[in-house]
Order: sequence, then C-alpha cells, then structure tokens
Amino acid sequence: MSLRLATFNVENLMNRFDFSGYRNQLNEDRTLALFDIQSEAEYKMLEQARAIAQSDDTRQLTALAIAATRADIICMQEVDNIEALKAFEYGYLFKMVGQGYRQKYTTAGNDSRGIDVAVMMRNETAQGQPIEFVRMTSHAYVTYEQFGLHTPELAALGNQANERIFRRDCLEVDVTVGGVPLTLYLVHFKSMGSPRNGLDGREATMPVRIAEAQAVRRIIEERFGKDHAADKRWAICGDMNDYRQRVKIAGDAIDGYRFEVVNENQSCINVLTEGGFCENVVERRPEMNRWSFYHTRGPEERHLCQLDYILLSKGLAASNATAVPDIIRNGQPWRTIFPPGQEVERFPRAGWDRPKASDHCPVAITLDMT
Repeated sequence: MSLRLATFNVENLMNRFDFSGYRNQLNEDRTLALFDIQSEAEYKMLEQARAIAQSDDTRQLTALAIAATRADIICMQEVDNIEALKAFEYGYLFKMVGQGYRQKYTTAGNDSRGIDVAVMMRNETAQGQPIEFVRMTSHAYVTYEQFGLHTPELAALGNQANERIFRRDCLEVDVTVGGVPLTLYLVHFKSMGSPRNGLDGREATMPVRIAEAQAVRRIIEERFGKDHAADKRWAICGDMNDYRQRVKIAGDAIDGYRFEVVNENQSCINVLTEGGFCENVVERRPEMNRWSFYHTRGPEERHLCQLDYILLSKGLAASNATAVPDIIRNGQPWRTIFPPGQEVERFPRAGWDRPKASDHCPVAITLDMT
C-alpha cells in the first residue's frame, strides 16, 4: 500500500486585492509603476484588472505543477483562506486538469498578510486505499515563554518572551491511509528578510527559525513520547526558508555558467535531524540536484537551494529506505538557471520571471505505508 505525499509553496493564493501599493511604492506592482495614475480610485480599478489577469496565468501553471506531483496528499503554503483554496481547487485543478481534491483543510495562523498553511487530500489513493481525516490541531498560539525558547538572540531581534513562536503555524494533521495512521506537521518558517545588524538576511533571522524548529520537535516529542517519537509514522512538510547546502552560480549565458556546492555551518534543519530524529529525504538526491528554489539579487548573488522539505521520521524513513523524492521544476520561470543535464520542458506560457507556477518547486515522494 503506497501513498504519494507532496509539499508546495504556491505563493500568494489570494482571494482579495492589495491596494497598499498606492501609498507604498515598495508594494506597487512594476506594471502599474509605468503609468501616471491620477487618483486612488483609478489605481484600485487598474490593480484589480492587473491582479485578475496575472492570477489566471499564474494559477494555470500552479495547477499544472500540482497535477505533475501525482500527490494523494499535498501540503501547501501561502494559502489565503479556505474559500481561496476551494475556488482554486475547483476552478483550476478540477475543471482545468481534471484532478481534484475533495478534502481541504486550513486554519488562520500568525502571518500578518494572512497567508496560511493548508492541506488537500483525495478521498482515496491511486491504489484505491481510503484517505480519512481524523483531526487537525493548530499550534499557532504557542509562545517562546511557554516552551522555554526565548534567547538573548531573539530579544536582540525584538522578539519578546510572550510572543508567538511560529510566524504562520505548525498545523498538526492526523489521517489514516487504508486504516494506517499518519501524522503530518505543516510548517512555513520565518523568511530570511533583509540584512540587519551587520548580518545578511539569513543569519539575522536564523534565531527565529531555530526556535520554530525546536518547537516543532518538542510538539512531536510531547505527542509521541521523547524516547519513541522518532520511530512513529509522521512527516514534517513545508517551506522552512533555510538550507544546509546551496549551489552558487557564477558566469553568464555567453561564456557559460559555473556551479559550486557550498555547505552551510548552521541551519535550522539540523535541529530536526539531529540524533537521527528525522531525515531530509531530498538529500538522497545528488548534491547538485537537490534544489527547489532559485535566488538572485543580480549577477553577484545567485544560487540554487532547497527551501522545501519533506522530513520523514526515522521509522518512516527506514521503512522507505529506497524512496527518492521528485522535484517538479517545469513551472519555473525561464530566468531560473539550471545546472547542465537538469533542464526540463517548461509548462506552456511560463514567462521570463512571470507567469510561473511559483518560485518554489513542489517536492513529492511515494511512501510505502504497509
């Protein structure tokens, strides 16, 4: 009996408009910046038209990327709310590609923009085994103080002891697959942000992600018992906004690109994998071929890295020792630089940097659940 499990940051699956760009140029879309807009009313009218047109192109590609995962269960990040998820699933996944997900769950987390983690499930696996929802538990309200995780490093970033740990949530979802229990932990950790206090964005925000990872591990250990948790059947799925390796890119399209694998000294992922608690199964792929995200801030700062994870408990990883995850990159925009031999055929209408399925790539794995 097998289960196809996937995770995907679909990026801003919204069902509302954002008009803040009229007063804040940092939020203004580059298309509207080209035009001399005379009033807020005119801006709102144009922004609505732009958002609707761009969203349709984007969501077609998002749907194709999800369909390509062939997932029975897919964990998602950056979903506005359940109504947005329902509209996307019915209008794009079901009506466009004929692959729908009848079961959909999300809850409000802590993100100031209102983007949450969510899960979609089929009623049964491709093999015909029933997938049944058991319960869903939010951990969005856990504070640093409650878990004893407040540190001087967090205080230096302005995080108070009574503040919530998770920037979105750690959503605990219990299901059964053919009667076999499985627990999923849906996460979306703190983004790296801009440089501050003399540190780059990743280093400056690392204490927050480390606390989030520590909190996830504690939640799992409290649920299953510290001495037995690693042997139980669970997976952590989501965008952790961190990596243990990256592939630095130098050169250009004319003279050729050069790729170098660089190991990082610190990562929040280490908190979860330490002591064999769980395994980052994407690391079963070759080092140069583990990336799910392309980062660039110009030719001097370009790299490929893994931000999207399926971490399997030690027990689940051991019973799936030969399973290697797939990374679906067909929805990437054309600006993404692929190492030699990794090029894929892009989905129709993918643009230079938009439209795109997402800046992230879905990660999927087939698990033996017997």
